[in-house]
This record gives sequence, C-alpha cells and structure tokens, in this order.
Amino acid sequence: MRTPERCEASKPNREAVSSPRRAAGAPRGEGDSYWADLTGVSLILHNLRSAHNVGSIFRTADAVGVGKIYLTGYTPAPRDRFGRPNKEIAKTALGAEQYVAWEKLSSLGKLLERLMASSFQLIALEQAKNSVDYRQVKLTGSVAVIVGNEVRGLSKQVLARCDTIAEIPMRGKKESLNVAIATGIFLFSVK
Repeated sequence: MRTPERCEASKPNREAVSSPRRAAGAPRGEGDSYWADLTGVSLILHNLRSAHNVGSIFRTADAVGVGKIYLTGYTPAPRDRFGRPNKEIAKTALGAEQYVAWEKLSSLGKLLERLMASSFQLIALEQAKNSVDYRQVKLTGSVAVIVGNEVRGLSKQVLARCDTIAEIPMRGKKESLNVAIATGIFLFSVK
C-alpha cells in the first residue's frame, strides 16, 4: 500500500526559539509589527534538484511560520513514495519537515490553476526584465511564493502566470544567490 505523499503539520513548535524583537513567549505578530503573519503563505518549490536546499527551505519556512510547502516536478520530498525519510532533507531541515505541512505534486500547472481558482496571489522569486525589488512586495490574503531550479530558475510560461515577479538585486560579480538563501531573504523581509 502506498503512503500518501503529504504531511499535515501535526505539532507546530513555533515558540521554541525566542526572538529579541518580541517579548519572551509572545507569539509572532502579537505586540510586534516586525513579524508578518505568514500562515497564509505557501511556498512552491519547483524542480529543485538539491535535497539540501529543500531541507534548508523547510527549516526557514518553519522559522517564519509558512503555512504549507508544495513540492512540484522533480523536487525531492521529505518522504519517498514508500514512506521512507529522505536523509539529506532531514539533515538540513533538522526536524522542520515534521512541522511544516507539505504536499508532493508532479504538475506545477495544475497546482497553479487550483491556487488561482482559490484567489491566491502568485509571486515568483526570480530575475526577469519585468521584476520588482523584493522589498516592494506586500503580501495580502493568500499568497504562493514560487522558487525554481537552482540553475534554470522558472520558465517564462510560469512567470507569465504570476501576479508579481520579485527579484533580489545583485551588486557583486555573481548574478544570483542560492535558492535556499534567496527564499530566506525574501521570507524574512516581507511585512
């Protein structure tokens, strides 16, 4: 019998680490406008090849309180189709994959259709001619943030379906950041 390829967050542990920006024990978002409420935010990891990047994104998603992660295309999942844990994801996620709800889907297109029908705002984190500085992005309502392959990024077809394309400006010689680092920068910057 095949195990479902999804995980519902069973025991959220969002208060395990205290932040100096809020009172000890106070949930994020209460009494401190610094923290955005990201429970209405979903992440879509499309065609990521590195399990270490996936694990790192799970850990960051747990840290900021993301509601759900969708794994599409060939992005590795925390558990394989037989229900066995992915050791590389577990190594970098440090257990966060057990607390953040996730779902593995083969088709990004069908997922985007489903989210658009549910009035999700789609935001791609990518470099493009029509992108906006990520610091200008305001999250309202239900939001899905899409990140793509470590080398190729997201296709023009995917970008065309997004409401916003957010870009992190580069000042150095390298043209991009690691996908897990870029995701973390974006998630911790939104308000």
